[in-house]
Amino acid sequence: MSKQYLTTHTIDDAHITDIFSLAATPHQIISASGSSDIKIYSTNEPDFPLAQTLDAAHKLGVHHLAASRNGHHFASAGFVGDVKLWRCEEGQWAKNGEIVDGNKAGEIWAIAISAEGQYLAATSVDGRINVWDNVGGHRKIREFETKGSFGMAIDLSADGRYTASGHENGGVYIFNNDTGRLLHSLPGLIKAVRAVVFSPAGKLLAAAGDARVIALYDVASGEQIANLTGHGAWIFSLGWSDTGEFLLSGAYDGKAKVWSIDRRECVATHTETDKTLWSVKWLPKTGRSEGFATAGANRSISFYREATGG
Repeated sequence: MSKQYLTTHTIDDAHITDIFSLAATPHQIISASGSSDIKIYSTNEPDFPLAQTLDAAHKLGVHHLAASRNGHHFASAGFVGDVKLWRCEEGQWAKNGEIVDGNKAGEIWAIAISAEGQYLAATSVDGRINVWDNVGGHRKIREFETKGSFGMAIDLSADGRYTASGHENGGVYIFNNDTGRLLHSLPGLIKAVRAVVFSPAGKLLAAAGDARVIALYDVASGEQIANLTGHGAWIFSLGWSDTGEFLLSGAYDGKAKVWSIDRRECVATHTETDKTLWSVKWLPKTGRSEGFATAGANRSISFYREATGG
């Protein structure tokens, strides 16, 4: 059985260059691009109005964003190696520190932030995975080693117990943050991995990239339990719905797909553009319907909402 999503709104020319990353909070969606500004849009209103612009946030633009589940914190990673932390107070975002660790361009690439905003995890060009305590003076508390391949993707489980990373050589790793040890080195993907995401309950990990396949893994055992096939181009972005029933993916050819985890199949495909989708994100659920946003090389943000009928 397929699902139907309708395009509810598009913000044309949301940025003057490619939009490389989206992050969602309970009431807003945050966007960043190759330009220096970060923009925040309200998801409480049907036309998704611009709520705030963080001018000149990063001199040479932003390649990754990550927002905490509680909606109070987000982090941004810039092309010169700078990582800034932001906090929302009384509805307005303001800078709340930065990670200063001898950063050079590429030293920090993909980023993830814990559910309450306390911990930040990041990959590096040489495969190291670092974790900082944002409350404890931005102190580095973990450094995980891999086989030295560029870390292209990272995620933290909702309970903060695990860090997962995806690498240019196809490697996927899960680390135990409590013990500081490698939990699993996962098989199955032999090409660059550009997205890794834990399910909301932390029981599954999805990984995808240049192999054009989404691999699903059991976090406890490390077993690969499914391959989701159907994309015809590199996959750049993944996201789980709030309930963990569906997975969202975005690809190089502009196609966004929604996958049923129970049925292990694609239930919806949308093509707003033939240009690359760098980022896709589920929106906060309103009532019974779910929605998502997509952004990429066409410099626009498109919003979709499930057609509920009746």
